Amino acid sequence: MSTFEHAELTQKINTNLATFRKSQTEAMQGFGQLARAAMAEGNVSAKHKELIATAIGISQRCSGCIGFHVKALQKLGCTKAEFEEMLAVCVYMGGGPGLMYVAEALQAWDDFASA
Repeated sequence: MSTFEHAELTQKINTNLATFRKSQTEAMQGFGQLARAAMAEGNVSAKHKELIATAIGISQRCSGCIGFHVKALQKLGCTKAEFEEMLAVCVYMGGGPGLMYVAEALQAWDDFASA
C-alpha cells in the first residue's frame, strides 16, 4: 500500500504534466476529449463510469488513477457504501494484490473526504 496522500499525489501529477500539456497540446487535448466523451452521462451514469474507472485503476495498480477517480466519485455523490461494494468486486476479481490496492483506495476516499 502506498504511503502518500492522494490529494497531494494528484496535485503533483497535474503539476508534473503542465509542461507536457504545453509541448504536446494536440495529444493532450485529444486525451481530454476522449476522457470527456467516455465519462459523459449516457446509458451508463457518470457515477457508474467512475466506479468502473476506479476498479480498473485498482486492478492496474495505478495510484494516480485511484486518486483522480476517487475524487471524481465523491464529487458525483457516490456513497461510501457504493464505493465499498465496488471494492468488494475488486477483491473478488483481483485476490490478494487487489486487496492491497483496495486498502489504498480506502485511504484515498478518506483523504478526499477530509479535504
